[in-house]
Amino acid sequence: MRMTVAEALVRCLELEGVEMVFGYPGGAILPVYDALHKSSIKHILVRHEQGAVHAADGYARASGRVGVCLATSGPGATNLVTGIANAYMDSVPLVLITGQVPTSQVGTDAFQEVDITGITMPITKHNYLVKDPARLPQIIKNAFHIAATGRPGPVLIDLPRDVAGAEIDFEYPSGVFLRGYRPTYRGHMGQIAQAAALISQAERPVIYAGGGILNARATAELQELAEKIQAPVTNTFMGLSGFPGDHPLFLGMLGLHGERAANLAVTNCDVLIALGARFDDRVTGKVSQFAPRARIIHADIDPAEIGKNVRVDVPIVGDVKHILGALLSKVAPGERAAWLAQIAAWKEQYPLTYQKEAAVLKPQAVVEHLYRATAGEAIVATDVGQHQMWVAQFYRFKRPGSLISSGGLGTMGFGLPAAIGAQLGRPDSRVILVTGDGSLQMTMQELATMVEQQLPIKIFILNNHTLGMVRQLQEYYCEGRYMAVNFAFHPDFVTLARAYGIAGYQVESEEQLTALLPEILGHSGPALVNCLVSAAENVSPMVLAGCGIDEAIDC
Repeated sequence: MRMTVAEALVRCLELEGVEMVFGYPGGAILPVYDALHKSSIKHILVRHEQGAVHAADGYARASGRVGVCLATSGPGATNLVTGIANAYMDSVPLVLITGQVPTSQVGTDAFQEVDITGITMPITKHNYLVKDPARLPQIIKNAFHIAATGRPGPVLIDLPRDVAGAEIDFEYPSGVFLRGYRPTYRGHMGQIAQAAALISQAERPVIYAGGGILNARATAELQELAEKIQAPVTNTFMGLSGFPGDHPLFLGMLGLHGERAANLAVTNCDVLIALGARFDDRVTGKVSQFAPRARIIHADIDPAEIGKNVRVDVPIVGDVKHILGALLSKVAPGERAAWLAQIAAWKEQYPLTYQKEAAVLKPQAVVEHLYRATAGEAIVATDVGQHQMWVAQFYRFKRPGSLISSGGLGTMGFGLPAAIGAQLGRPDSRVILVTGDGSLQMTMQELATMVEQQLPIKIFILNNHTLGMVRQLQEYYCEGRYMAVNFAFHPDFVTLARAYGIAGYQVESEEQLTALLPEILGHSGPALVNCLVSAAENVSPMVLAGCGIDEAIDC
């Protein structure tokens, strides 16, 4: 079938099962938009390209599909960069298609030209500059395969305008041809047998599970293993929702702002079973004091992560779901009553708590009320900062993949567009955005996208009139010298919401929140709730720089 490359690209997306794309048009990408006009693929028009990539990210996390976004050349492409880096660090499968100036003008500093493949090379799994029109179908096929397999991640395709307009005989390839790209899925059975023997002999095992559990869809196997060997489970931030938050074996999050029982358990365990996690600095604290008494088993699909940050006794490269399936058939059931009794004692001694004050709305209380009102079954998107950590601590996720947040890059402004993508990816689910007044103002133009798409997202702003996490860091590392963290101007978020046609509420006390919450959550359309919370509240506990995770302090 004869067609233009732009038409072929859209046809490729249809054959890959793409239902929607997120984007913002411009001159260089115009042929693709013209081809979309005849397609059944739904286009979500955002208000900024950063919103497109974050929305595609949220869509991918919530739906389990590859997220797709479009942008034009130059500033359109560079506006994607933060979101690409965010997806790369959090292992989110995206295909990003950018327009480019004609091939004859590449390298001439033409209008709206940037070397986006060069710029994004360190933050993509792979990227392409399409020079040969006939190769476009194979490139699209390869891009979706690379994005979704192995350790997922973003793939960028840069399409010059003259190539987009060229005609080809279209035929979509049946397979991929990628020399050297063959992710390992089946773990080495010898290594799995070693791990099973180590676990069976353990007296104080702990399972440390990261985002790889969710990517591998291995949450059921994780729970089965924990129950069979009677080992407590702690999640990284990215791994939250990978294990039921109300399960008796759940320790909560570990690390910098993790629960003390989780940090103490890891510090005192004799076998640490790391699954789909990468031992990042916010988890380990001082590496020499991390799990010092433990033999470490590390299972991950990315061989580059094994042994990168900590020593590993039993490395297993492969898909965590397969590895857990094989491990379950080899490990012996365990009781470990003494170890679980010690865990219970730590939980009782060091509960997550905060000081309640009748006249002040505490941010932790807002999250607790949301958890109780939704029974832990909502999809919760967050931005980055104190509110993000309070969600991690006080919302006990019951459903896999129900936390949508920026982990590795820590991107303020991620939350609103990601919530939009999540709601579009899971239209029958309740989506709640918990954000801060600083984060929301970075991408709040996407309120228009939310309204235009008629999405019933409920936004809760934990508004402390400050950049709370930076203020907390200045309190501890700058001796309380606060600089550039307090907002002198405070927008009226309720009026702003109503200007967009969104139901707006202001809440200043826990009593008021309790009274209004049924109405807010029962509202059929979008709603924004401006929660005026304590400005001096800190996230507690906290592990200071240079300390082990067992040395957390109360803030």
